[in-house]
Amino acid sequence: MNRKTRNLLLIGLPIVLIALGIWLGWRARFSPAGPVGKLTADPAAFPSATYRVGDFSVRWDAGARQFTVESPSRPGFALWQTLPGRSFVQAAQGTETVREARGMFRIRDTLTDSCGEQSILSMQRAGEALEVSGRLRCRSGQEIPYSLVLESPGPNRLDLRLRVEANRAFLTYASSWEDRFFGFGEQFSYVDMRGRRVPIWVSEQGVGRGDQPITLGANVTNDGAGGTSFTTYAPVPFYMTSSRRALALLNTEYTVFDLRGLNRVQIEVFSDHIHAVLLDGSSPKEILTRYTDITGRPRPLPDWVHSGAIVGMQGGTEKVRQVYQALKARGTPIAAFWLQDWVGQRKTTFGSQLWWNWEVDEERYPNWDDLVEDLKADGVRVMVYVNPNLVDVSEKPNARRNLFQEALEKGYLVRRPDGSPYLLLNTSFYYGMVDLTNPEAVAWLKDVIREQVVGAGASGWMADFAEALPYDAVLASGDARVLHNQWPVLWAELNREVVEESGGDQVFFTRAGFTGSQGASTLFWEGDQLVSWGRHDGIKSAVTGLNSSGLSGFPFNHSDTGGYTTVSNPIMTYHRSEELLLRWMEMNAFTLIFRTHEGNQPEQNVQFYSSDAMLDAFARWAKVYAALFEYRKQLIEEASRTGLPVVRHPFLQYPGDPGVWGITYQEFMLGPDFLIAPVTEAGAKRVKVYLPCGEWVHLWSGRTYMGCQQVTVDAPIGQPAVFYVKGSRWGEEFRQRLREQGLLPEIP
Repeated sequence: MNRKTRNLLLIGLPIVLIALGIWLGWRARFSPAGPVGKLTADPAAFPSATYRVGDFSVRWDAGARQFTVESPSRPGFALWQTLPGRSFVQAAQGTETVREARGMFRIRDTLTDSCGEQSILSMQRAGEALEVSGRLRCRSGQEIPYSLVLESPGPNRLDLRLRVEANRAFLTYASSWEDRFFGFGEQFSYVDMRGRRVPIWVSEQGVGRGDQPITLGANVTNDGAGGTSFTTYAPVPFYMTSSRRALALLNTEYTVFDLRGLNRVQIEVFSDHIHAVLLDGSSPKEILTRYTDITGRPRPLPDWVHSGAIVGMQGGTEKVRQVYQALKARGTPIAAFWLQDWVGQRKTTFGSQLWWNWEVDEERYPNWDDLVEDLKADGVRVMVYVNPNLVDVSEKPNARRNLFQEALEKGYLVRRPDGSPYLLLNTSFYYGMVDLTNPEAVAWLKDVIREQVVGAGASGWMADFAEALPYDAVLASGDARVLHNQWPVLWAELNREVVEESGGDQVFFTRAGFTGSQGASTLFWEGDQLVSWGRHDGIKSAVTGLNSSGLSGFPFNHSDTGGYTTVSNPIMTYHRSEELLLRWMEMNAFTLIFRTHEGNQPEQNVQFYSSDAMLDAFARWAKVYAALFEYRKQLIEEASRTGLPVVRHPFLQYPGDPGVWGITYQEFMLGPDFLIAPVTEAGAKRVKVYLPCGEWVHLWSGRTYMGCQQVTVDAPIGQPAVFYVKGSRWGEEFRQRLREQGLLPEIP
């Protein structure tokens, strides 16, 4: 090979690989836009009229051929409106192709017929409801009927129930390009979705999600596992806008919100029906409370879980005792040790993973009961790990029960269409899923958790996974295509029942979620971020996820301090640095839960126990976190009553300030009093922060800043940019407490 050819290959091969990686990710989210056509209605048969539906006014303008729903709280304000002269109901017949790999789904849709031309043939009262019906003309020449019912089951809520005779239903309506769209669940790349196409489908988040070169590598080597900007563990079909328009879907099928149009929103659902809910409120907080009236809200967290740090580590009994003594010597406030490797550790192609067989590994943790009791005597709890999947442990020498074999023999596993157990590949091992639609299987798994988790002295556990139910799975009850998004809700409900039936104050935390998870789970965490500074998958994405999930009715959420996903590869290496861990510590000290994670390759990452200096830093931030206990407690109680998140996007507090609308990862608030702008760039010593209108006190210096502007402040390691509202009792008391404990640095 001559030098010219070699140089061309060196230049061309990376370009080809990048293009292939981008294409693999793009395929996962592309499908054609839905149909839109003309709306016809005889003005003589259907003259202009205003209908009262509950608290709402529904106005039909015959000349414009347009419906307008007016807000009860803002007379004359269009809460929802159709496009003049254009169809607002559409349908299609489609065939989807779904591929799944490691919890990631690629969904492509082919429309064989689309029906975009709409006629209104009836508009009449049905009791207190309004029913609009007619026909849709399709490209094939066929005409199909539709029915749209508007009804109000309660104050400030209007339900739209659409039914069509096709397997794709569309709802298209007007929007303003200036309106910002917030919500859609836990989103890691964006908070404002205006101009984007947002799929709603529970899945693994992916590795990289657009950050390079890791996304390219994951896509090429692991069948599209890099994910996209919209792959997420916990999406929900809900949004509210900067003008206080809000809509939620109660469908569970695959859904797409297309917000790319200049003047319209289009919703597509893989179903013959759409159940949409319009919510009215005088503020975003009020809207969020009304949305969580539907989804449910979590019970208040017990005090113990946020009284100090949750120390996430692995390694066995002796290592835990050694680290505990080092932390105890520093006076570190500790709520619990979270020991995910309590079931034993196995080496895989991904790193250090677990044996998914829910019992104590007595070789890794000898004298487990003594460890639990000794920690308990000091007021420190023990937390562990479970998920709804099982692996065959025939090759594990010290297993006492093989839960996979038990479930297999009892017929408790999700099945393939041919009747065989549906075994899925995780990294380098296969697992089976317990069928959460089978009451006997649910009762059996609850007994396992109650006897072998709670019975082992655990006060809480990570309730992992539940996002990978295959599209073609056969269940004891129901259709996997409809139940896929609901699967994490079923998993959370199972765990919640264990807690309630155990009569204790246990806490479990989940990562996968959907509509209803907000009330079913006791706590959330954000899943597996890269140990990086990345925007789409790293420390920045952790902030974005907190902000977006809080705007979507998830009031209790947190991230792994330091991230999780670690990659060792000659081409790309992602190992946690000391600086990254320190910055993540100081950020998470101002969130709901302060919990560490070693990552999937602990030996490659800097840990909080890697040196005396890191132990000192961890102890300091645990003390800062503990000093906010009383403030967090009242936020937790508020969240259980109202659905307002503990960590919140500034939009919730300052909805009329356009300066906060574009915030993603740059900052967040802890309740209404504190604003935090974490350092998320390597090597940065200063940060820019937008301060909403008002006066703000810089925590470390005590200096007052005027709001309605962006300011730049010093933020060396150990002093993240933290402000509180001037005059806040909580802010002043917190600063005084830090001073008394020697945690407030001297600033010249």
